[in-house]
Amino acid sequence: MAKHRIYSMSFASVYPHYIAKAEKKGRTQQEVHEVIKWLTGYNEEQLQQVLEKKTNFEDFFDQAPEMNPNASKITGVICGYRVEDIEDPLMQKVRYLDKMIDELAKGRKMEKILRT
Repeated sequence: MAKHRIYSMSFASVYPHYIAKAEKKGRTQQEVHEVIKWLTGYNEEQLQQVLEKKTNFEDFFDQAPEMNPNASKITGVICGYRVEDIEDPLMQKVRYLDKMIDELAKGRKMEKILRT
């Protein structure tokens, strides 16, 4: 089975879209970083390295310092799929991030987005 093309795309190529989506709705780049850090365990310096190296999505998630154990609490529909029902673990992680950015852009409170 062929890999989905998102896996080979650089995280840096999609990152500006995450920022733009959030900022268009009055959220900040810092809030986007908070979401990314919560999900993946990357710190600010590591995140900047990922962006500079143009790390692809597969490596971005494979090399994440620590996926948040509460990530499984992220539920709902994104891109027509229920994130909790996605069987491919890597695609599920990609969609977790998509879902969290979507919630941020929709004005959801940060403590709800971070499942605290």
